[in-house]
This record gives sequence, structure tokens and C-alpha cells, in this order.
Amino acid sequence: MKILFVHQNFPGQFVHLAPALKQRGHQVLALTCESNTRPSPVEVAKYRTPPKVNTGPGLSRHFARCAERGAKAALAARQLRDRHGFAPDVIFGHSGWGETLFLKEIWPEARLLIYAELMYRATGLDSGFDPEFPRSELDARLLITARSAHLVQAMVQADAALCPTAFQAATFPKILRDKITICHDGIDTDVVRPNPEARLDIPGTTLSFRSGDEVISFVSRSLEPYRGYHSFMRALPQVLATRPGAHVVIVGAEGQSYGPAPRDGLSWKARYLDEIRGRCDLSRVHFLGRVPYARYLSLLQVSRAHAYLTYPFVLGWSLLEAMAAEAHVIASDTAPVREVIEDGRNGRLVDFFDIKGWSRTLTEALADPAAGVPLRAAARRDVIARYDLRSQSLPCLMDFVENAGQ
Repeated sequence: MKILFVHQNFPGQFVHLAPALKQRGHQVLALTCESNTRPSPVEVAKYRTPPKVNTGPGLSRHFARCAERGAKAALAARQLRDRHGFAPDVIFGHSGWGETLFLKEIWPEARLLIYAELMYRATGLDSGFDPEFPRSELDARLLITARSAHLVQAMVQADAALCPTAFQAATFPKILRDKITICHDGIDTDVVRPNPEARLDIPGTTLSFRSGDEVISFVSRSLEPYRGYHSFMRALPQVLATRPGAHVVIVGAEGQSYGPAPRDGLSWKARYLDEIRGRCDLSRVHFLGRVPYARYLSLLQVSRAHAYLTYPFVLGWSLLEAMAAEAHVIASDTAPVREVIEDGRNGRLVDFFDIKGWSRTLTEALADPAAGVPLRAAARRDVIARYDLRSQSLPCLMDFVENAGQ
């Protein structure tokens, strides 16, 4: 079978699936943007970077950007067809940026599968969730609804769709849900596992943390409100005052991945760091930025308490990886998290906005690590049972590619 993956940042969610299908004997090719420099586990073709679309009516601008990207992907696909004779049996692309929109025009006989990550909604999800950033005005709601146009079109065109969690699948309209298979990308629990010998050195200091040390970890691609950075930072003064030996290690970039940038020109990191400055010992708060994967795993393995927060939005891999590493997870009591964490059994849940609750629960985890042992063990067992890469996810994903939509 000839399989074409399409993703502007390939391999992305297909990092394990694409090489597994190649090893299974399929001919596998990936189509990605020419600006993508990530290493690929399979052969890659590239499409031209689409032009920037910064003019025209605001409500249609996002669709125009997605359509332009889709057009560039289609032009590259036509070259693959006409110059190289490539005709995929299956196309599997991420629908988030418009790349799949016109591929049926090039290969009408191919099965088109899409990775349907989330459907935007004007109410009930991330928009308007945080009272600190209200989005109730009509213009904002119209813009959010307009941003879903390319996602709906991609779903209508697709023969089948895949979504990693039940919460994310439920964001799509009921009329489209029958197309969706729920299957997570998978966690490699042979790699992500507890390590009592783990060690984490803090650059620029003599500090070196080991498993069992009084360390709170926080991880996010970017330090921003969508991932609860503000709630977490506001909890720290009380925690550090109560636990004078505790340290906090934070991994994440200073920009933003989701939602708008601060209006005052500061980064979210700087804004909330300034908010607690003078109220706690910041020499015990360590920002590592983005780190290599092995270093990130070491943090999860030495952590005594791991904080994970999110708006009602896409569930981050880092939560499941923390669980697989047997971290004591304290997480936000939000819908995507409740699919994974059961309070008091495999972690703890705290209201996203309850700063006192966060301070108290983090402090309790630091003060009594023995109480977290059964939660840690249950967390890893659950990830192995539901999200293990080799025993659960890869068989499901490969069956989806080989059979869905027929």
C-alpha cells in the first residue's frame, strides 16, 4: 500500500506511526512545508511556503491562510503525480492548517484520512473559560466560529478521521462524529518510566536534584495562561514559604503557543513572574526554557510533585508522560484532564482557579511523599493499559490507516 502523510511540521503526531507502517512493508512518503527542518523517519517531499495573508475581511482571513497552504500542498501533490507517477492509496493528514483541503482534486481515488485534533467553539471550551481574559463579545465569538470553517470542510471531505481523546472528539458536531475513531498517539512506556537513579543539574548553579528531592515540576511548550502558568505561579509564594527546602523547576518557552500575547508587550512568563516577585524566594524557582527530551524526562523522574494545568483544550502529551514516569501529578479539574486523572486514585485534581487549593495540594505532596506512592503506581499502570505505544496505540493506529473509510 502507498501511504502519504501530510503535516506542516512532520513528523508531528505521526512520529511513531509512519516508520511503523514502513516497517510493516508499506511505501510511505511524507509531504511537509519547505520551512520544516525536523528530521524525518521516512522519505519526504516538500511544498512551497504559502504567502502571508494579512489583508481582507478579518472573519475570512484565517480560512484564506488555510486555503493558501492547501493550494501549495496540492501543487506539490500534482508534481508528485505528474513527474514521479506517485499515486497514494491512502492520504493521512493533519487538518489543522488546511493542507488536506484540495488533495482529493489531485488523487480522487485515494482514501483521505485526517487527524482531527479539535473543533473550535465560541462557547463551552477555551473561549470565555478564564474570567481574567473574557471573550464574550460578539465579534470574538464570530471570529472563533469562522476559524472552524476549514476544519468542517476537511471533515466533510474525509473518508474517516482520527482524534486522540474522547474529550477532543466530542468538540466536533454530532453529525460528523461517526467519522471519528478515538486513538491516542501513544506513550513509549519503555522509554518514559521511573528511574530512581535520575539526576537533574540546574545550569549556572551547583544544584543537582535526584529522585526523592523536594522538587515541584511544571512543563508546558510555552508558559501561558492556556496551560495554567498564571495559576501555578500564583500558588508558589505560599508553597515556598511553607516548604523552605523546596525548589521549583519550570520547562517551557517564553512565547505563546495558544491564545493571544499579552497586550502590555511583556511575555506571559515575565508578567506572572513580576506578579510574585518580592513575595517568594525566586532563587528557588528555576526556568530551564526548552530542553532536550532526555533532560525533560529526568525532571519528571526526580519530581516529587508535578503540576499540570490546561483550559478545556487539547490534552498535552506531557501529562501522560508524567504519569508514565510515575510522577505524583496534581492537575487541573478540567474536562480533558478528567478523562485521564481520577482524583485520589492516580493523581489529584484541583480547580483551575483555586490558588489556595493549589498551594495546599502541592504542599501536601511535598510534605508526605509516601502518600503519593500508590497514586504514582496507579498512574503508570493506567498509561500502560490505555496509552502504551506498542501494545495499545500503534495497533489501533495502523488498523485505522489500513482499514478506515473503506
